[in-house]
Amino acid sequence: MASFWRAATGSTQREESYGGVEFWTNPERTGWLTKQGEYIKTWRRRWFVLKQGKLFWFKESQVNRSSKPRGVIPVGTCLTVKGAEDVLNKQFAFELSTNSETMYFIADSDKEKEEWINSIGRSIVQHSRSVTDSEVVDYDNTRFGF
Repeated sequence: MASFWRAATGSTQREESYGGVEFWTNPERTGWLTKQGEYIKTWRRRWFVLKQGKLFWFKESQVNRSSKPRGVIPVGTCLTVKGAEDVLNKQFAFELSTNSETMYFIADSDKEKEEWINSIGRSIVQHSRSVTDSEVVDYDNTRFGF
């Protein structure tokens, strides 16, 4: 069985894996991050685009309709995003994890690291497959019998 990251980063990425997301327009967040490779654990600087529950990465920051992502992560399958400076012993590091795998990133500043963690965290909650619409409770409108 292919691993999550292999499936997300496979060299045979097809447009279907983008889920119809127009990553080139109105993204939720974009920016440079340094990403650790899955097999060869080298660090490479990539341009990231977060949109509609998918985290895409590219070699260049000029992203348009004809751009082909180098990989895409469906963040709804992720469980946590948190700082990883202690794990990697690198400043501004954070990790994105599923129940079986972890991917590491390094931002350019502490502010950018926190902004990415917050943006990805919101996206995980919004697109999580573990919560269905029928399970969402609006606590503001819930009556507690008072």
